[in-house]
Amino acid sequence: MTGGAGFIGSNFIHHLMRGDGNGVSRVVNLDKLTYAGNLANLEDLQGNDRYVFVEGDIGDAKLTGHILRHFQIGAVVNFAAESHVDRSIDSPEPFFQTNVIGTLRLVETSRRYWKEMEPEAAARFRFLHVSTDEVYGSLDTEDPAFSEGTPFSPNSPYAASKAGSDHVVRAAFHTHGFPVLTTNCSNNYGPYQFPEKLIPLVLLNALEGKPLPIYGDGSNVRDWLFVEDHCKAIERVLHKGRPGETYNVGGDSEKTNLQVVDELCEILDRLQPRADGSMYQSLKTFVEDRPGHDRRYAINFSKIRNELGWVPEETFVSGLEKTVVWYLENRDWCRNIRETRYEGQRLGRG
Repeated sequence: MTGGAGFIGSNFIHHLMRGDGNGVSRVVNLDKLTYAGNLANLEDLQGNDRYVFVEGDIGDAKLTGHILRHFQIGAVVNFAAESHVDRSIDSPEPFFQTNVIGTLRLVETSRRYWKEMEPEAAARFRFLHVSTDEVYGSLDTEDPAFSEGTPFSPNSPYAASKAGSDHVVRAAFHTHGFPVLTTNCSNNYGPYQFPEKLIPLVLLNALEGKPLPIYGDGSNVRDWLFVEDHCKAIERVLHKGRPGETYNVGGDSEKTNLQVVDELCEILDRLQPRADGSMYQSLKTFVEDRPGHDRRYAINFSKIRNELGWVPEETFVSGLEKTVVWYLENRDWCRNIRETRYEGQRLGRG
């Protein structure tokens, strides 16, 4: 696994290590530990002989080649990415370096390793690339949801870099027959999410009595996917997906940003009332919209449902309540990441 110290990656490792993963004997986590990588997400796995951490860059072909051969890796799941839209607007080059060049180098190193494998092991090998719905661009209110056949139309440097990485992976299959799989997911939320993203940022600001920033008029729409549902989808694609195919993964939960904040405030009012008796919604603050803010994302996940039998198990409300409970029970994690790793209060891709 690459990028396993990040939000979705660390949740996926926990998913596998709980025994939910089908036939996984060991997880090797390669992570560069940039600002969003946090080993505290995985501290409960220290000393577990089924888990190995290696600090490093997916663009380091010598290192990745060594890992593949030394541990006799049977599958690669690529979570590693620069993934924050606002940061990509401020400084796009690191996004293309990691997401395009890094992915290219990882694919090529993995492909060379695959070519050296015995035929039976090579037939089982998979390279799964985790991507985003943002590669498809933006939807108007009445447009049909993104499908796997929707043309790419990225509108931010981040989205453009992820679209480039998707093309790199696709080309490896069509040119060399390399057994790749790609997933394009909607907005994730859940435990261990870095607090520049919308839900944890608003949640933590609310608990601290700070303003709850909402871009524009809050009418931008996203499809929200609970991270554990996403992990189960990735596992299903890894074991059952057809090489060369792309699978869209969505939560069937389209919400405006304003609806997300209002629902979050209602849950907090119930689970953690404010000491002065006021409602959390009184902290809502509307701020200037960001450049190129996509209006709506929505995912049609009928392919993964029909072919692989996956559907999300959580509703938005049930997943959000589980998320709030996790943050309330892990205030030390929240305090540590805000004090030591968090650079300012940026708004999330929502």
